[in-house]
Amino acid sequence: MNVVISEHARFEMTRRQISEQIVREVVENPQQVVKLARERKVCQSKYYESAQGKEMLLRVIYTERRDTLLVLTVYKTSKIDKYWVKEA
Repeated sequence: MNVVISEHARFEMTRRQISEQIVREVVENPQQVVKLARERKVCQSKYYESAQGKEMLLRVIYTERRDTLLVLTVYKTSKIDKYWVKEA
């Protein structure tokens, strides 16, 4: 699948100091994919961020259009429990 990163997502990646490499890694091999409203999904993965000295969650919000995955926005958070979907 072709991955396209929107201008807004690129702006947020720069502002939040998130590399394109890690975004693509999460998109290509997410630990979880969660459905959101309006045909949107989020792929997310936990990782250790040495700059903060703790585990973080990278969330990539996207939509799928034909053979393209369009990244809408990207952010990282330390509130893993808030977003991580626990297995039943």
